[in-house]
Amino acid sequence: MRVYLLYGGKSAEHEISLSTAFQITQAIYYQYYSVIPVYITKTGDWLQGQTLNEPVKFVDNLRLREADEKRQATNNHENSTGIKFLPNGFDPEDSVVFPVLHGPNGEDGTVQGLLETLNIPYVGNSVLASAVGNDKIMSKLLFKQAGIPVVPFQAIDAQSWENNTASVIARCEGELLYPMYVKPSNLGSGIGVTQVNNSVELQYAIDNAFELGPRVIVERGIVAREIEIGLLGNEEIATSVPGEILSFDDVYDRKLAMKEDHEARIPVELDEELLAKIVSFSKTAFAVIDGSGLARCDFFISANQDIYLNEITTMPGFYKNAMYPRLWEAVGLSYSDLIEELLQLALKKNQANNSK
Repeated sequence: MRVYLLYGGKSAEHEISLSTAFQITQAIYYQYYSVIPVYITKTGDWLQGQTLNEPVKFVDNLRLREADEKRQATNNHENSTGIKFLPNGFDPEDSVVFPVLHGPNGEDGTVQGLLETLNIPYVGNSVLASAVGNDKIMSKLLFKQAGIPVVPFQAIDAQSWENNTASVIARCEGELLYPMYVKPSNLGSGIGVTQVNNSVELQYAIDNAFELGPRVIVERGIVAREIEIGLLGNEEIATSVPGEILSFDDVYDRKLAMKEDHEARIPVELDEELLAKIVSFSKTAFAVIDGSGLARCDFFISANQDIYLNEITTMPGFYKNAMYPRLWEAVGLSYSDLIEELLQLALKKNQANNSK
C-alpha cells in the first residue's frame, strides 16, 4: 500500500509539520507500505518526491529541493504540466494520504475537503471537525453549549478592533481579569500566544495576533495544572492515560512544543472522579465536533479542582516525543503501531463512507 505523506504548508507551523513527517518516515512499517513524500513549500508549491522504501537520513531531505528544481525546469518549457500531486490512476483500494499539516490550509478542513472531493482515504478528522477544532472561538462556543466548562473569553473580529479599539479593550477588562492571554483563533503550538498584564500590553498583543490570523481570542488567565489526554478511534473512541505538562513558564510556547525532552508526568495520578470527568468531557467534545481518527484534549485543573477544557487539537503534534504519541506509548501502543492504527482507521472510514 502506498502512503502519501503530506507535510509542510504555508502556516507558521511549517517546521513542526516537517519534523513530524521525518519521524513518521523513520517508524512506518515499510514491509507493508511505501511512502511517497508530498511537500508543500512555505510559498504554497506542492512537490512530490521519490517513493521511499526505507527511512530518510535527514529531515532536510524532505524539503525535496531536487523535485523543486525539476518543477522550475519544466515550468520553463511550453505546455509543461509540472510535477503533479496524486498521479492518474490513484487507487483508494491501495493508497491513503497521511496529512501532518498544522494550522490554516492544512488542519482547518481545507485539505480535508480536497481529499473528500476526490474520494481519497486520509488519516484524521473530516472537514467539519477539522474546521471547528482549528478555530478556538467556534469550538469554545460549541463546548459551552454542550455543558463543557471553558475559561472565560472574549472573541474579537478585525472590523470591531479596527473601528473601536477602546471599546474592545473596555469589554475585555470588564469581563475578564488580568493576566489575560491573547491568541490567534486559528493557530496552535503556542504560536502567537501572549500573556498581558495591562491595557497597553493588551492592545499591543491583539495587534500582533491579528498579523497571524483574521480573528483573535482573549482569555482570562488562571493558575492551573495543564492535563492532556489523547483520543483514538472512529465510532468507538479510546482514551489514553492523562499526562501533565510540567516545564512551562507563563506561555506554553513554540520552543517548548518543539523540544523533544520537555518535562511531563505520564501518566499523572488523578482522583478517580476527576479523571472520569476529564474522559467524559473529552469524548463529548470529540462527538460535538464530529471527530474521527485522533485528537488531543488539553485541560486546565485549578487548585480547587475546577476543570476547564482549553482546546481540542485535531492534528496534535505527532513527532515521536510529542505529548500525543507519548500518552499512547504509556498505554502500550508504540509509535509505529500508532501510525499503523491511524492508517487502518482512515481506510475503514473511507470504506464506511462509500457504503452509505
